[in-house]
Amino acid sequence: MPEDINAIKASCPGSEEIKRPKPEYVLCPSCKAEVEIWTDETEAECEECGAIVRKTRDNLCINWCEYAEKCVGSEKLKTLRGD
Repeated sequence: MPEDINAIKASCPGSEEIKRPKPEYVLCPSCKAEVEIWTDETEAECEECGAIVRKTRDNLCINWCEYAEKCVGSEKLKTLRGD
């Protein structure tokens, strides 16, 4: 993998959802309403019942890539990992 962080960022498909967030929709486990959670967020409040809906981040590259901190920044990385 290239050492230049700009080359890494440009070629990393996994970081796109963090750098250019988009909405995703998941079902609220409490009331089954559709809840919008952006790709760079870990949780959102259900507008129907007020429950906090969390998204797992198990499959993101930030969990295994050695360049994760350089790619998304240390504060965003901590937030996404739940640190």
